[in-house]
Amino acid sequence: MNPHDLNVILATDCGSTTTKAILIQKRGREYRQTHRGEAPTTVEAPFEDVTRGVLNAIQEVEDLSGRTILDGERILTPARAETGVDMYVSTSSAGGGLQLMVAGVVTSMSAESAQRCALGAGAIVMDSLASNDGRPGYEKIERIRRLRPDMILLAGGTDGGTVSHVVEMAEYIAAAQPRPRLGLGYQLPIVYAGNSAVREQIRDILGDQAALSITDNIRPVLERENLMPARHTIHDLFLEHVMAQAPGYERLIGWTGAPIIPTPAAVGMIIETLARQTQMNIIGVDIGGATTDVFSVFRTIFNRTVSANLGMSYSVANVLAEAGLDQVRRWLPFECDEQNLRNQIKNKMIRPTTIPQTVRDLQIEQALAREALRLALDHHKQLAVELKGVQQERSVSDAFAQTASGQSLVDMLALDLIIGSGGSLSHAPRRVQAMLMLIDAYEPLGITRLAVDSIFMMPHLGVLSTVHEQAATEVLLKDCLIPLGTCVAPSGRGKVGQPCFSYRLVQPDGRTIDGSLSCGSLERLSLADGHEARLELKPRRGFDFGAGPGKALSASVVGGTVGLVLDARGRPLGLAPDEAGRTAQLRAWQTALDLYPDSD
Repeated sequence: MNPHDLNVILATDCGSTTTKAILIQKRGREYRQTHRGEAPTTVEAPFEDVTRGVLNAIQEVEDLSGRTILDGERILTPARAETGVDMYVSTSSAGGGLQLMVAGVVTSMSAESAQRCALGAGAIVMDSLASNDGRPGYEKIERIRRLRPDMILLAGGTDGGTVSHVVEMAEYIAAAQPRPRLGLGYQLPIVYAGNSAVREQIRDILGDQAALSITDNIRPVLERENLMPARHTIHDLFLEHVMAQAPGYERLIGWTGAPIIPTPAAVGMIIETLARQTQMNIIGVDIGGATTDVFSVFRTIFNRTVSANLGMSYSVANVLAEAGLDQVRRWLPFECDEQNLRNQIKNKMIRPTTIPQTVRDLQIEQALAREALRLALDHHKQLAVELKGVQQERSVSDAFAQTASGQSLVDMLALDLIIGSGGSLSHAPRRVQAMLMLIDAYEPLGITRLAVDSIFMMPHLGVLSTVHEQAATEVLLKDCLIPLGTCVAPSGRGKVGQPCFSYRLVQPDGRTIDGSLSCGSLERLSLADGHEARLELKPRRGFDFGAGPGKALSASVVGGTVGLVLDARGRPLGLAPDEAGRTAQLRAWQTALDLYPDSD
């Protein structure tokens, strides 16, 4: 169907617990999200049919919109007056999403490229095996056998490069005789995307016991990655093998007008689309109950990571364990007994649907969110790197010896936009709380815009972008993203109380606001959503907004529901070492931003 003929679009996201449906309609010349419904996902017992939850969510959209979409259990197409839709699309992470293992030759090269490929395809990477990962062969075999992934991605060797190590990894997989997580009567899908010279040997080893697909090498030469052919193959196999085994999905696939895409892959697609259209460097984060996904586009290069043990309900205790008690407690503006704090966090883990009942409870939860966000970004920076092994000619033995990480692509001074999603950010009681959580966790530099996904609509828009990019981006900008405002922060640190920078804000009506900030302070200026102002900055010596240390900068800044946050607290962020000083700092920052107005 011609995209211009799409006037009414229905989209669903089948999540692990909730299925969310949205209705998008053309109003005049633009597309808008008009109605939304949701229902519990029904992929597990007692229903074991994902379409039940989809139909229930669509029925809520019908009730709210007054539009007849269903005829019994059939979606009416095409749209006519107040009946039917022109297209139905869907994403899914029900049943745990796409769980994948990757295998390569060198941990820091082909195995890492395979991870980037799998993560970009929307998979959760259960483990990454490599010839030089230090594990003996029997451990690798046992690991493959025990994890039971949905799919295995095997890579390794440049075209015409190493053969023996690639064959060795294939033999480990064959010896494990892996069985898929879903379905008993079909073979496990394996994607081979390594040295093209080894394809026949791979067929001989794996062809009889697995559903083997061979695609282009993800690392044909050291200097270049070629991830898209393998990603497309993973998507196709996800539909053909994995989704077909899940209860009710075969029926759901028959309803959709475009291939079903894993939820995280769809989020990545809409972020990539926005970055391409706006020419911006973007970081997006989805902080969930069990995992935190980070997406980034820097210099047009897309990366995604999944921190599978960092979440705000099911894995909140892991956040405490990985960050450490002191790192969490440093964000609390009050004394907190260690045992009480641990008990509260464990209660959240065993009662994941509870929400904070007091301001103190909320501050503890938001302290944990800061640490989950910070740790997930650290993890992302380790994988979103320049290609390794490209600086010089090396032998395979040299490559095996290399463990040093490449240069991270994540450049906070070049970052233009941060997008936050997930309950802790999207449903924070005040938008300024979401903004400060992102600023504290990510410590943006220079001038950075921030926004949140209002109702977790990005997966729907990601899959829609594959058939109608204009509709997807219009809804993203008008109905999905809530602009919070702009953070202005120089690099460098100074003693608390010393001058940091002065500013002049020239507002849209011509009025000016002049001021200055001392080190260790925050200030919030009002600038409404959709308004643009001119900001003139004069940093003191040693501080840099991007023009150079001590050099003035004039830039356009955009407003939002929060406005402008001027941050002179230093980078890296500095908190007082003693509890009394730190508590006074936090309370001063909260007062400056009106963070918890009813807490006193």
